[in-house]
Amino acid sequence: MTVQVGQPAPDFAVEAYDRTKDGSDDQFKEVKLSDYKGKWVCLFFYPLDFTFVCPTEIVAFNNELGEFQDRECEVLTASTDSVFSHKGWCDSHEDLAKLNYLMLADTNHQMSQDYGVLLADKGIAYRGVFLIDPDGVVRWLAVHDLGVGRNVNEVLRVLDALQTDKLCPCNWNKGDETLN
Repeated sequence: MTVQVGQPAPDFAVEAYDRTKDGSDDQFKEVKLSDYKGKWVCLFFYPLDFTFVCPTEIVAFNNELGEFQDRECEVLTASTDSVFSHKGWCDSHEDLAKLNYLMLADTNHQMSQDYGVLLADKGIAYRGVFLIDPDGVVRWLAVHDLGVGRNVNEVLRVLDALQTDKLCPCNWNKGDETLN
């Protein structure tokens, strides 16, 4: 299956780690994409816990979480690590201790495969990011190689453009004129 812009995003049902509930009985829970019907979703994959580029991205998305929330967009991140690995990494990393969105555990690699980001021979995901509209349709995607982090401001810029539902020229930014 190949994920394409304009097509429904593959649904998933995976276990998630919720850092905001740390220490409570519901810090681990099953999450489905269909749980977010009616909302925008920014889903981004990263290769592995306990690595070097990944926390820079996870923290950058966390730092801009209020911007996503202002746009009524939920942020979710996923890797092929377990929820216990996610928890251990957050517990051991000062910046990740402040994480305020869900970390999905794609331990059977089905989700990464369905979204076309699985590097099967290594059992990890490329750095894929997907903007999914309230109807569950993929509206934008980008996939980066393992060593290159993403630009969260670009994800927000594209989200803003998509939410105008108008034609936006090259280098358009929120507040700029759209095309008629």
